[in-house]
Amino acid sequence: MRPAPPMLLRPIGRLETPWATPADCPRNGRQPRPAPVCRAVVEPEFRPGLLGLDGFSHLILLYWLEAPPGPPRLVLTPPFDAAPRGVFATRAPLRPNPIGLSVVAFDGFEAPGVLRIRYLDCADGTPLLDIKPYLPSTDAEPEARMGWLEPHATPREG
Repeated sequence: MRPAPPMLLRPIGRLETPWATPADCPRNGRQPRPAPVCRAVVEPEFRPGLLGLDGFSHLILLYWLEAPPGPPRLVLTPPFDAAPRGVFATRAPLRPNPIGLSVVAFDGFEAPGVLRIRYLDCADGTPLLDIKPYLPSTDAEPEARMGWLEPHATPREG
């Protein structure tokens, strides 16, 4: 199998949060209560893509996390668990591609191209890759299971 060619990602903007470094960030965006208001600042050339976003209460944001030095950690022990887990069985930021994803509350526009949002967990200045509307009819899975995080889960390899 040939290696995949490199991919080019282009940020559409940046995220403004109260956290200066990744170490300052909460473990997830639902932790700080009340959730601070953050901002997604979209570059002027991408602002026409925001047309029609009014009226959505929640959005999905994809962003590029600051990569830790060295190779990605494929096995790690989560801070609230004693067993080693594969990175793809966790929400840890130490990934081969440090892509972050958050479902955020959308509180409207502060100014043209500036979205007021809550429930982020990334450092100030994080590059924003994409914005999608959150659709409860498509994005919510009420019957979803939580694997090893459930009380009586048994470990399985994929």
